[in-house]
Amino acid sequence: MRLRLAPLPLLLLPVFASAGPAATDVLVDFLAIPGSAGLGGIHRMDRPPYQDAKVTQDLVPLYMYEGDKVYLHATRVGVKLGERRDHNWELFLDYRYEGFPTENQAALAGMARRTAALQSGVAYRGRTQFGNVDLELLHDANNTSHGNEWRFGYSIDIHSGRWHFRPSWTVARRSANLNNYYYGVRPEEAAPGRPAYMPGAGTDWTAALYGYYELTERWRLLGGVGVTYLDESVRRSPIVDDRPQVGALVGAAYDFGSHAKYGEPGRPLYVRVLGGRATECNFLPAVALRCGSTRTGDDTRIWGVDIGRPLVQQVNGWPLDFAAYVGVVAHDERGLRANGLQLDAQIKARYYGLPWSERVKTRISFGAGFSLAQRVPLTEVRDQARRGRATNRLLNYLDPSIDFSVGDAIGNRRLKDTFLGVGVSHRSGIFGSSQLLGNINGGSNYLYGYIETKL
Repeated sequence: MRLRLAPLPLLLLPVFASAGPAATDVLVDFLAIPGSAGLGGIHRMDRPPYQDAKVTQDLVPLYMYEGDKVYLHATRVGVKLGERRDHNWELFLDYRYEGFPTENQAALAGMARRTAALQSGVAYRGRTQFGNVDLELLHDANNTSHGNEWRFGYSIDIHSGRWHFRPSWTVARRSANLNNYYYGVRPEEAAPGRPAYMPGAGTDWTAALYGYYELTERWRLLGGVGVTYLDESVRRSPIVDDRPQVGALVGAAYDFGSHAKYGEPGRPLYVRVLGGRATECNFLPAVALRCGSTRTGDDTRIWGVDIGRPLVQQVNGWPLDFAAYVGVVAHDERGLRANGLQLDAQIKARYYGLPWSERVKTRISFGAGFSLAQRVPLTEVRDQARRGRATNRLLNYLDPSIDFSVGDAIGNRRLKDTFLGVGVSHRSGIFGSSQLLGNINGGSNYLYGYIETKL
């Protein structure tokens, strides 16, 4: 067994969402090579700190990219302000896993719901022979709590054969606004046995052990367990259980590792214009081309534009590239309700090694990411209402597609990088298994055609 005080490529998320733990970004060292990408999933388990709350379980999709300047760590996206790996500063946006449990609880009856939030932050990363130091300042970015939080974390890396461990200790100083929003009782919410109470600012402590096991050179099993001690003023709240907050996670991930990197600067820009209609086909039959009907009662439609940049090419020498796309989709609700916009962000894997691709380049792509709707699309509202289920603006996003080079097909070299194709735009709550996505069981499918070119 050897102890190494150096960056460890861990594939884990900040855990114990509902407890608002003092956890820094433990994905920071997973992808050691700038330009790498990784995919996986994590199953989280924890008990919210509220009175009589049950253990909750949450499936979190894991999308990762580590660039020279930009990174994606699951729900966190950031920009690196320097070029050093041992000492660096970052700006980031992240999702705060905190808020009331999804199930109804007597202790919280009659209270306004406390929800998760988007947070912005600045971070310092220090990697030395004595261990890893992480300092973060976070601020409520969408005015949910109007709160702030300081986090200081220290960790060390231990390696033994295929086993890798990272014990860590974190302290978090939370502002009064942050604690009062999630753990306070407003005067108008007071009830018998639940007096008005505001905990004010406080300090939380977290001790955790994260680790992974190398199944192969690329595949890893991962897990973690930790305990958070909330500030005494929070534990005295009439809606909080006075006990340590324990949580755990298990998961698996694939690190695509070595690759041919796209050069800087001069990376091409992809522009894709699409249009399509809603379908009642389920996702898998639509992807397998066993269902292609766009006849629906409402005949709702979408129009959109995607902008993409390449991330990595020829992963492990395969005809496989990765690209990042951000797109805006406009929903035409056919006058049945107000139209709305939809923002999609995804990492797209693209395979082009089909037998005839030397003559006519053909690409099979699969995108995965998140979709945020200005208004929940009508097709989702109707389907979920029939099933007696809720809706959510933020859902998981899947985007499989197939296309071919127009230039190859007609013998025009100038159009070689212009592609025509079809795809499926799929919003999904992952069968109600994800707190991040509002525990939604349902979604929507749109079949669309598109043209894409490289600038």
